[in-house]
Amino acid sequence: MSTSDSAPRAGSGELTALQAALRAEHAAVYGYGVVGGRIQQARRAEAHAAYDAHRARRDELARAVRDLGGTPEAAAAAYALPFSVADPAAAVRLAAELEERVAGVYSDLVRASTGERRRSAAQALREAAVRAVRWSGESVAFPGLAERAAGATPAAPVTPRA
Repeated sequence: MSTSDSAPRAGSGELTALQAALRAEHAAVYGYGVVGGRIQQARRAEAHAAYDAHRARRDELARAVRDLGGTPEAAAAAYALPFSVADPAAAVRLAAELEERVAGVYSDLVRASTGERRRSAAQALREAAVRAVRWSGESVAFPGLAERAAGATPAAPVTPRA
């Protein structure tokens, strides 16, 4: 077995979590494009800052996937949104939803990784949780964990459109 064959297997759980985080960041970048088109002027700078943050994380994750010997998953051409975004209020709800979903995948990456990558994932989780609170006005005790809401089922991810 060659070294290149074993690299992805050695960190397969971590690689899987990295790819999931990368997919979530692709979806967040897409989603913030929708948010930016509907958000009120007063919150447009906040949406733009979040968009830039997700683009930076996406690029960081793509490098991390390559570092583990994987091929970063490409963004889909479009993503199915969890609901219609026809006005500024819906744009705010979408931004909060995107951040909650991103926090969830980063909590998985925190569990799957160690060292500097784990610290980076924890920081990304914290940043997404803070943005989710800013958008929604509500907080949870343990952001990114499906168990955070009693009896709640995990939200479906934003998925690529066929």
